[in-house]
Amino acid sequence: MAVALYQAKAEFFRMLGHPVRIRVLELLQAGPTSVRELLGELEVEPSSLSQQLAVLRRSGIVTATREGGTVVYALAGGDVADLLRAARRILTVLLADQHLLLTELRAAAD
Repeated sequence: MAVALYQAKAEFFRMLGHPVRIRVLELLQAGPTSVRELLGELEVEPSSLSQQLAVLRRSGIVTATREGGTVVYALAGGDVADLLRAARRILTVLLADQHLLLTELRAAAD
């Protein structure tokens, strides 16, 4: 078993494991976005956003470029958007199954 490979994969998924990071990645699917625009979409303090962007940048899944006095972030590649779409599909199925189970539980209680 290639422990280092599985450790690297686990670290990757841990890196994704923050709501602000996920939301930033979703916003960046629309294209390069400035920090000011990201702040307008997120209900977080600038320092918190900066920390989360730094994690994403260090991981290599987002890039940052300076345009004058503005920093613009973008997805480093399309694979991240594909991953987010796959996660959305998986969650849709899981939540639909949970909703069905909840409906059945409520019906059984009557």
